[in-house]
Amino acid sequence: MRRELWQRLRYQVLGLAFLLVAALFIASTLAVYNKAFTPVTMVKLETDRVGSQLRTGGDVKVRGMLVGEVRSVLAKGDHAELELALDPDKTAVIPANVSARLLPKTLFGERYVALQLPERKDRPIKAGDVIPQDRSSAAIELQKVLDDVMPLLQAVQPEKLSSTLTAVATALDGRGKQLGHTLAGLSDYLGKLNPSLPDIKADITGLANVANTYDKAAPDLLQALSDLTTTSRTIVDQRDRLSDLYATVTAASVDLTNFLQVNEDNLIRLTTAIQPTLDVLAKYAPEYPCLLRQLAESVPRAELAFGKGTAHPEVSRVTIEFAASRGKYLPGVDEPKYEDKRGPRCYPSVPKPGVWPQYPPDGAIKDGSSKPAPPKNPPETLPGPITAGGGAVGGGGTIVGSAYEEDLIDLLASPALGTSPGDVPGWAGLLVGPLYRGAEVELK
Repeated sequence: MRRELWQRLRYQVLGLAFLLVAALFIASTLAVYNKAFTPVTMVKLETDRVGSQLRTGGDVKVRGMLVGEVRSVLAKGDHAELELALDPDKTAVIPANVSARLLPKTLFGERYVALQLPERKDRPIKAGDVIPQDRSSAAIELQKVLDDVMPLLQAVQPEKLSSTLTAVATALDGRGKQLGHTLAGLSDYLGKLNPSLPDIKADITGLANVANTYDKAAPDLLQALSDLTTTSRTIVDQRDRLSDLYATVTAASVDLTNFLQVNEDNLIRLTTAIQPTLDVLAKYAPEYPCLLRQLAESVPRAELAFGKGTAHPEVSRVTIEFAASRGKYLPGVDEPKYEDKRGPRCYPSVPKPGVWPQYPPDGAIKDGSSKPAPPKNPPETLPGPITAGGGAVGGGGTIVGSAYEEDLIDLLASPALGTSPGDVPGWAGLLVGPLYRGAEVELK
């Protein structure tokens, strides 16, 4: 019985010893993995923040040389504290006044602690020293750049960007010479473009000015487009009439084309023959406004002379003077000669009634006629009075000079002339009318 008990106890002790050996082996393995048996110099690093890319076991380097590792990262409220395990063999080259930066190994890689050696070195660093964070302007700018790059990397998805860069690298592999030629050509183009940069700048400035002008004119342009919408709507509403108009214009164009084709020679001859007339009309063109104005001013006087719309007072005497005939026209003798070369003139307006018209300031117009000319110094008044026969109302109550009076005179004079009233000449009213009204007519 004792023997069995002793054998059982023995097995239990052996099992416990096996468990102790296994536990010791595991603990030793973990200690070796954690470098518990490796001699190190423990120092601290205080930094304002660590970031998500720094982990326990991260490298500690000096100018690219590995001198230790990060053992732990602890948060201390307003700052972070890192425990650094430095290699004792390397502490001799690390001064106590060293500073540190947290830099990434690659653009997408984890961070490591980069110790920055000062210009003036202090004693070698020892266990328990505290390393401050590098606060130089270059370090702050670099840290800011890295912090700003992080949101960009999260937006562009680094794994896809890495694949893209890998594809680009693969595509450029073996084509360095071609890429060099391309870059050299680009450099030449840029060199040729460089002298034109002032012109490009001026063009861009001009474009900006034009854009400002269009910006100011935009309301007017929009209003014009709005008005154009109304015009377009009107055209759409009148499209049937426009179609008819186009058809009519097309037919007229065809007729005009046929006319021009048939009469092209006649038109050419006409333009050649009419050229002298056009030259004369062009020469005297300045006189036309004056002539037309004086003709317009003469209309009321002519209407007054012929009694339109006016009432003539009763007269008892009408004098009609017949001038002596200058004879018939003789070809070759009385042929007029157009010798007046003075050009366009605008003479004074029509003289007053009863006053003989005077010559223009530069003398009488020479027409080359062989007939005797009027007296050189004509009297200022006519040789005898010109009185219009007729008053407001004739003896029979008929308006003088009216159509009723003319019909009455034609009816009374037709038996004496042996003709019908419709064939009585128009001058009968001038000669016979005063007689019927009781006036005296004297013929000279």
